[in-house]
Order: sequence, then C-alpha cells, then structure tokens
Amino acid sequence: MDKRKVILAYRRGFITMQECAQILGIDSAAILGFVNDPQFAEVSRKRTKQPVNG
Repeated sequence: MDKRKVILAYRRGFITMQECAQILGIDSAAILGFVNDPQFAEVSRKRTKQPVNG
C-alpha cells in the first residue's frame, strides 16, 4: 500500500496512529516522523475546466 495514502488516512481521522504504524510496519513513535515529513504532505489538486460540448 502507498505510504502517502496511509498517512493521509491517518491525518483525515480514518485510522488511528497505531493502525497507521501497523500498516506501515513501523513503531508508533516513528510514525510522527512520517506524519511531519513534507514529502507526505497532502498535495492540493487543481481543478481543470472541462470543455462544454454543445
């Protein structure tokens, strides 16, 4: 599973810190390093305009 998705699920409150650490295979103390890492920050999605057919 993609680490970014697991961390995002933790940040959004879908899973606990312990569950996140278990999925990633690390201890709960090490999870804080991943959560605070900018590499795993949520990327804002830009919306693109869809052409109007008609």
